[in-house]
Amino acid sequence: MASMTSYERILRTFQRRETDRVAICDNPWKGTIRRWQREGMPQDVDWRDYFDVDKIESIEVDISPRYECKVLEKTDRYTISTTPWGVTIKNFNEEDSTPEFIDFTVVTEEKWHEAKKRMTPSWDRVNWEYLKENYPKWRNDNRWIQGIFWFGFDVTHSWMVGTETLLIALIEEPEWVKDMFNTYLDMCIAQFDMVWDAGYKFDSILWYDDMGYKNAPFFSNATYREILQSVHKRAVDWAHQKGIYAHLHSCGYIMPLLPDIVETGIDALNPIEIKAGMNISELKNRYGKRIVLHGGINAALWDKHDEILAEIEKSVPILNEGGGYIFSSDHSIPNSVSAQNFRDIVNKVKMLTKR
Repeated sequence: MASMTSYERILRTFQRRETDRVAICDNPWKGTIRRWQREGMPQDVDWRDYFDVDKIESIEVDISPRYECKVLEKTDRYTISTTPWGVTIKNFNEEDSTPEFIDFTVVTEEKWHEAKKRMTPSWDRVNWEYLKENYPKWRNDNRWIQGIFWFGFDVTHSWMVGTETLLIALIEEPEWVKDMFNTYLDMCIAQFDMVWDAGYKFDSILWYDDMGYKNAPFFSNATYREILQSVHKRAVDWAHQKGIYAHLHSCGYIMPLLPDIVETGIDALNPIEIKAGMNISELKNRYGKRIVLHGGINAALWDKHDEILAEIEKSVPILNEGGGYIFSSDHSIPNSVSAQNFRDIVNKVKMLTKR
């Protein structure tokens, strides 16, 4: 079969049509990129070209309350600053470190209403210069383009109110939670309508909504159905009305929630976190004809050369049976993964799936 572009390959994957090979779409950490450059990858070369994998580009918008951003403390080891979401955060200087969330502004419904007043759609919430410069290149190169939506459980607890506050509110103040989820989505829809109407069409939407941790979801199916499902479905419906696809990213163990999640009409699920307990055989058997599976390859093995190649040989045929699969790790590519390991991973996947 003739070689396809990223756009053709990903589109045909969503359409359940035959492709020349599976699409390979992943996200290396910044430290991973720097490691590959130290190992010989030219600094002026796109890593996706260097390894000959698929290109997905993202359009993002600002829906935040736009609280003041300022540096509160800076040392040789870390920087403490405030975010547009009203969160005080400590970022460590170590490569690819995880930030520490110190304090939150929006911790009550009253504080939420103050923040909500600041969340009004406007033209300057889109980086139009960036789109003007890059969008034509993306289209001319036949890349897949996605709009990044920002709403739901995960981003609300992590970027605005804090995990404990939101988990308690799910039970004690569900109407407040619904208002936050829907306001986020309203903002996304309003801003992406502007982008779309300005001529910057995209091929799918993707939103981050981690709903599980290891071996368990954060909440029950009843809570999902009562508070979050209708918001997910509204995003899916907006995408489908535009003739594009809806792609959900949800880390953690979400197997119990999937019957309800799939009913929203999502077209793809990522990252299928094996480390958290996700089961690829069950997923493929139950949902493989309804949703595209994206991921499902244990990132904890990617720096173990023989183990990851064996894992790929075992798992990719299961995930790719009948099509509808996009290859990636079950999270992202950590900086423990050498350029040679990644090249061997890519070559193994191509060998297994080439037509």
